[in-house]
Amino acid sequence: MRACTVCHGRQGQASSHGYLPRIAGKPAGYLYNQLTSFRDGGRHYPLMRHLLENLTDDYLREIAGHFSALELPYPPPQVAGAPATELTKGRTLVMHGDPARGLPACASCHGDALTGVMPATPGLLGLPRDYLNAQLGAWKTSQRRAAAPDCMADIAARLEPQDIAAVSTWLASQPLPANPRATAPPTRKPPVACGSVPAGSPNRAATAGTATAGATPMSAAPGTPFTPPALRRGEYLARAGNCAGCHTVPGGRPFAGGRPIDTPFGIVHSSNLTPDPATGIGQWSADDFWLAMHEGRSRGGRLLYPAFPYPNYTRISREDSDAILAYLRSQPAVQRSNQAHDLRFPFNTQWALAAWRMLFFEPGARAPDPARSAQWNRGAYLVQGLGHCDACHAPRNPLGATRGADELRGGPVPGSLWHAPSLGAPQDLAANRHRDDLVRLLRTGQSGGAAVQGPMAEVVYRSTQYLDDADLAAVAAYLQTLPRQDRPATVVRDPEVPSGRGPTLYRQHCADCHGDRGEGVTGAYPALAGNRRVTAASPQNLIAVVLAGGFAPATAANPRPHGMPPFSHLLDDDAVAAVVSHIRGAWGNAASPVGMTQVRNLRQGR
Repeated sequence: MRACTVCHGRQGQASSHGYLPRIAGKPAGYLYNQLTSFRDGGRHYPLMRHLLENLTDDYLREIAGHFSALELPYPPPQVAGAPATELTKGRTLVMHGDPARGLPACASCHGDALTGVMPATPGLLGLPRDYLNAQLGAWKTSQRRAAAPDCMADIAARLEPQDIAAVSTWLASQPLPANPRATAPPTRKPPVACGSVPAGSPNRAATAGTATAGATPMSAAPGTPFTPPALRRGEYLARAGNCAGCHTVPGGRPFAGGRPIDTPFGIVHSSNLTPDPATGIGQWSADDFWLAMHEGRSRGGRLLYPAFPYPNYTRISREDSDAILAYLRSQPAVQRSNQAHDLRFPFNTQWALAAWRMLFFEPGARAPDPARSAQWNRGAYLVQGLGHCDACHAPRNPLGATRGADELRGGPVPGSLWHAPSLGAPQDLAANRHRDDLVRLLRTGQSGGAAVQGPMAEVVYRSTQYLDDADLAAVAAYLQTLPRQDRPATVVRDPEVPSGRGPTLYRQHCADCHGDRGEGVTGAYPALAGNRRVTAASPQNLIAVVLAGGFAPATAANPRPHGMPPFSHLLDDDAVAAVVSHIRGAWGNAASPVGMTQVRNLRQGR
């Protein structure tokens, strides 16, 4: 649980940072609801979203149960000496409310002792005033929301700023009773259940879309029978292509679209792939769908943007295209209108897109290589086609085009902190690891001390863990034959040399998990000494994981992965540069140091 306690204090006891609350001893249902809400978009904090986005409900329940069971002493009241008038106003609102304004007492839901009510209503005492202010403000401005009826949003909308200040000040000034645990639920349930209370019901984004009343699965195309085997194959292929990854908003309905995709030219919003006839693909024929997959044209002939990877999908077979369509048509129809893209001129025009296609796109299925084995050809089909690996692992020219689906020489991942490594470079796992290790990495997210992070964690979580053994072996076989495509690293001449605090910062923040000499813990925390990822020519991913942290994906074969806490809010640019430079140069590592400019540029998205 180190990924949690670095921010939330020892064993979740709360930290000295005013916006980071205590999580120890809170009701398990409440903690679980908050974890799923951060993951699914009901609460917005990028660091929490990044940590949780590839974790399952079961794992989040375990995390919630662990911290809920802790019984740790609370700190003394934070606030002392507040004006009596403010304290009186705060106490009145908390204990009695204001009926004239339709404000119920906080105690009516959070318990007379304000220590919470089981199973999912949190206590209000022992929290920092800044945190209370921030959360009441977030409810008021809709940055926090819950499933309807959203009681807290309704209440916060009636609070004035001075009310919020009074409530948070009084709560932060109160000692806890002798028994600070949440009380048992009342014998009589309230007439209306607040949408933020039910345990096990993650909050959903308001923009997730609504299921069409009475919607039924639509008939598949001629030649693709709407049968269980066809649907299973379509589901398998849709997972291989990670269709849900782009066409599902966090917390939204599957395949309903609306997820923003950051590109160097602006934002592209994914489309609705459910069978809703008005806003989805309910009226698309199999020929329409094939036109999109094979030629990058929408129903009616409009050119599609290559953020939808039709330069890869053009390589797949018509049979596979029809199977994917059959599966999509079997999903619940969701009424959700497609959102207009937000692209700069001239990239927002069809004529510019037509010119791009003339230069960089030619439709055509991939022909098998007769000189290669059937396994190799299957791996090439998956990597170059459905898997669209070059979308991240290939360098792009100034117009966003890659040189070829097998030119997997690595490159920056648009809209993220991460750099996708070359899959043919000597330092890469694909070129050097045993095939079984690579298969294990794609199935579990971890193998032999290596763990996937960043965008690749989502790929494993949503896609590759579901591939069968034969296809994973085929992918590994193909990747291991790629030519070594070394790209000389860009040497950054950074005049802002970091301070000499690296060893001290490492002992303070890193050694507990990674060892005093970077030896790591087998099966839990990777070794840093002798780690090729640590000493790679580009330090970008090492900086990224220090800034953003993250868990490896929770998979069926590895359901409880260990996590790395984020440090972007704890360490400034000099500190990050210092500790990364120390790691790259200690215990026999001999990589170049990192400067503050590199850290600053990455933190600012440059």
